[in-house]
Amino acid sequence: MSDKSHDPNQMTGAAMIVRALIDHGVTDIFGYPGGAVLPIYDEIFQQSEVQHILVRHEQGAGHAAEGYARSTGKPGVALVTSGPGATNMVTPLTDALMDSIPLVCISGQVPTHLIGNDAFQECDTVGITRPCTKHNWLVRDVNDLAKVLHEAFYVATTGRPGPVLVDVPKDVQFATGTYHPPRKSDVHRSYAPRVKGDATQIRKAVSLLANAKRPVIYSGGGVINSGPEATKLLRELVEVTGFPITSTLMGLGAYPASGKNWLGMLGMHGTYEANMTMHDCDVMLCVGARFDDRITGRVDAFSPGSKKIHIDIDPSSINKNIRVDVPIIGDCGNILGDILQVFKAEAKKPDVKAWWQQIAQWRARNSLYYKKSNDIILPQHAIQSLFEATRGRDTYITTEVGQHQMWAAQFYGFEEPHRWMTSGGLGTMGYGLPAAVGVQVAHPDSLVIDIAGDASVQMTIQEMSTAVQYELPIKIFILNNQYMGMVRQWQQLLHGNRLSHSYSEALPDFVKLAEAYGGVGIQVHKPSDLDGAIQEMISVKRPVLFDCRVAALENCFPMIPSGKAHNEMLLPEQANDEATAKAFAGGKALV
Repeated sequence: MSDKSHDPNQMTGAAMIVRALIDHGVTDIFGYPGGAVLPIYDEIFQQSEVQHILVRHEQGAGHAAEGYARSTGKPGVALVTSGPGATNMVTPLTDALMDSIPLVCISGQVPTHLIGNDAFQECDTVGITRPCTKHNWLVRDVNDLAKVLHEAFYVATTGRPGPVLVDVPKDVQFATGTYHPPRKSDVHRSYAPRVKGDATQIRKAVSLLANAKRPVIYSGGGVINSGPEATKLLRELVEVTGFPITSTLMGLGAYPASGKNWLGMLGMHGTYEANMTMHDCDVMLCVGARFDDRITGRVDAFSPGSKKIHIDIDPSSINKNIRVDVPIIGDCGNILGDILQVFKAEAKKPDVKAWWQQIAQWRARNSLYYKKSNDIILPQHAIQSLFEATRGRDTYITTEVGQHQMWAAQFYGFEEPHRWMTSGGLGTMGYGLPAAVGVQVAHPDSLVIDIAGDASVQMTIQEMSTAVQYELPIKIFILNNQYMGMVRQWQQLLHGNRLSHSYSEALPDFVKLAEAYGGVGIQVHKPSDLDGAIQEMISVKRPVLFDCRVAALENCFPMIPSGKAHNEMLLPEQANDEATAKAFAGGKALV
């Protein structure tokens, strides 16, 4: 018999996990130790190729991994213990599933002989996370572990990206087995995402585009997920056709905000021109978006007179919310390339001058208008000032969730993909701070700013400690209006201004809080002091909490009331109309 004692492929399950991370190019992971993952942490201690970032809560590990993934295009990795460690990952896993973020979570589990015995810190992790992952595994045999780990990375990063989870019992981590590097046979044959689009459908799409009188391109996060080639091809398609383009919240940056064909963001808090263009178009090209309810408004009134082309790599997204005329399943990078090739060879650039004249009239409404004050900082002014101060810099923006998130989307212009990290589908308060930690780990020399709200930021404020420990100079730019702003806005408009539990009566002193963590605190009240304070924040090479005191009762407009159509928007000049609340509730169009 051969001597296997020196076989480099014989190792413990814990060692296999670290080896697999290295083999998949992972350099950074985010985690929190516990009894069920101590063998893995022992292996991490004995190597230097993978850096472990110790977060302060497992939810922070998940969001940090999301920020890392979204800003790099590589999978983010989180490591958590069994029981509460795994259940604390449910929110970021669901967040990543909704927003198509590639995430690999490795969770510890009680030893296999204790599974089902209600052992200490045991839970049915696979059962709990099945609805919020793309796929998950419970590994009972150490000799299956390498195959499962490689398959997990493949599933997370191919097709429509998403989160996966590998649950590893403690005895499997201790057991010795055979490891093998990644190989093609590690992937189930049944999992084969379609990447090339159907040629007949592509020709149908080109025919519709070539004959359009009132076209629009509606892009989403799928363009960014597809990679830099898809972004390049999208921009080329806009240039070749001359069509107007809008985007979802997750798609910002795929087309530059300074581009002449840019309409601004679409949807509930999108611009008037974007929403009206979508409503009145005759041909819509949807690329890498899923017709989310925040985009469509009232489904039966969504773009009623248009022919719809939908490009998506996920077959389940086709005809899920909106019936389309030309579905094309595949990777949007490949399909955009094919559409461009056929369009250039067989189609003429359509005449859309009259359409652009109509769009110019909608643009003239200036739906993002606000009146600056010399006495109090308006949140729109704060975001614009931040944008101007960081324009041209190597900057990444994360956000929490609420009014500040929408103002950031409206007033911060994104020129490139992967620069905007936000929780779109799930709308997770507390996302932005740990996401900024993950982005800063991935881009140590870049300027990373979390645009936050005073309520949302407190959900994961403890990750300031992580930023200080690892010398990550993130900036937390808090629009402090002392309310849960979006909740208060809806209460004002929908619930008779009965502000039930949306006012924070015991906010911390954010300057002192920053200093308590070992960071830097800055507070500003006056518009005249804002620019100087922002420059100070940027210049500090440490984590900063920037307490920007803004107008308390400012509402975020424009806005499509829930359940209304795109042509039933509330615009800024109507924000204080006495009839607004009644119209909001009664369905009366206000534009």
